[in-house]
Amino acid sequence: MLADTALVAPLLFGAAGTLSWWRAWMLLAVMLVVRAVGAVVVARVYPELLRDRAKLPMHVDQPWTDRVLLIAVLATGFLGVPAIAGLDVFRWHVLPPPAPAVSAIGLVLFALGWSLKQLALRANAFATTVVRVQHERAHAVADTGVYAIVRHPFYAADPLILVGLGLWLESYAAAVGAVIPVALMVMRLQGEERFLCRALPE
Repeated sequence: MLADTALVAPLLFGAAGTLSWWRAWMLLAVMLVVRAVGAVVVARVYPELLRDRAKLPMHVDQPWTDRVLLIAVLATGFLGVPAIAGLDVFRWHVLPPPAPAVSAIGLVLFALGWSLKQLALRANAFATTVVRVQHERAHAVADTGVYAIVRHPFYAADPLILVGLGLWLESYAAAVGAVIPVALMVMRLQGEERFLCRALPE
């Protein structure tokens, strides 16, 4: 989590060209706190899942198409969108900033998105970063908790996080730019569905 925060922070402040950006600091704090609280909760039931997710998001059993899509989602979404926000707010000014109320809603969406991810991890012991059949864990379909309501809650959280990030940082351009990683994410989701439907008939 600290490494993720340390990766996003230079993108935000490097693109902005300044450390004097309180909204970015608030964003990083919210992300770190929500993820830390979630990690404590998940660690009580699935500590091995957290250890697995702490590794690089690649595995020998992972289809090559999933590797490409995963890298593309991370590059355009969790790296690209913050960079666009910093560039837009301090340099480009592509669109007028959102109203304060809309911006505040963005932070709520951002926090909800990360919270949804933590709930997904709490309900699914197989929610690793790579698409593969986890024979060593007796892989099965998750259908409890948030998975009883949403088929892919972990993926459903990403639009909330990315759009919320753009709105909170007062960049409509970044919020609109989230369309690209979300579209790539949907492609990955569809591939994962086909793969897991073959491997897990239930």
